[in-house]
Amino acid sequence: MSSGFARGRRLRSTPALRRLTAQTRVAPADLVLPVFVKQGIDEPVPIGSMPGVVQHTQDSLRKAAHEAAEAGIGGLVLFGIPSEKDPVGSQADAADGVVNVALQQLRADLGDELVLMADLCLCEYTDHGHCGLVTPAGVVDNDPTLDRYAAVAIAQAQAGAHVIAPSGMMDGQVAAIRQALDGAAHTETPILAYAAKYASGFYGPFREAAEGAPRFGDRSTYQMDPPNADEALREVAQDLAEGADAVMVKPALPYLDIVARVADAVDVPVSAYQVSGEYAMLEAAAANGWVDRQRAILETLTAIRRAGAGTVLTYWAVEAARWLR
Repeated sequence: MSSGFARGRRLRSTPALRRLTAQTRVAPADLVLPVFVKQGIDEPVPIGSMPGVVQHTQDSLRKAAHEAAEAGIGGLVLFGIPSEKDPVGSQADAADGVVNVALQQLRADLGDELVLMADLCLCEYTDHGHCGLVTPAGVVDNDPTLDRYAAVAIAQAQAGAHVIAPSGMMDGQVAAIRQALDGAAHTETPILAYAAKYASGFYGPFREAAEGAPRFGDRSTYQMDPPNADEALREVAQDLAEGADAVMVKPALPYLDIVARVADAVDVPVSAYQVSGEYAMLEAAAANGWVDRQRAILETLTAIRRAGAGTVLTYWAVEAARWLR
């Protein structure tokens, strides 16, 4: 056996050597925990399709945030479920809106210990479930939606969000949000753009969790078409030109090629969202004894980092961080 052939095996011969020579590492600070907070509930509500994930009360969210900080993860991204919905998603920018109240409380509790990201979209807040305003014909109306996004961004920044993360995939959303934040003296608030967000079949459990499924039609006209890769680079370039400070690919595992291409193409931080369907799929396999749960979770996180994502949004963030410490 030649020395070159044997070298790889020699460096894999013990766990300590494998750790020492690992090219890709996942650290707790690389992970962001998506959380759901709901108005009008007294206790956390389990999400049936996502074992271990709940819709939080304000109090249980505060407790979960403290646990996340103790685990050393990088941050939280907040999604809200209001008690009342309407055609324009009024609760998204209301001062007493569920996410804005949560941001105020978490910022008061934790200061800058965790990065608090506010997802900016209207689907959880509208009675029709689409990510923007709709015309009488049921078509999402792009430009009026941008005005709503601008108002929501200002409200979230004022409430204490460290980062605004627009996910609605409206044309021009980053420019509208950047202009609004700058005009409201939030020039230092960064934008993490869901730049390459695909119309994926892996979002089903999230729609149960966030109670934001469309009541008619789907989102294929404004989210990206799964067969297309070059389009992702164009979307990313456009968001950066409009003022995005970081970009995201969503979902993660089915789109690792997109993560890699985006990471190679840009010089800003790249995130990837390990979405609800990815979580549910692995949890179901583990519950049936078909995979080693911890090993599979850490392998998926490593794969996403290896593809080029600096940050991974994952529902396993706190649990994985405890394993990694």
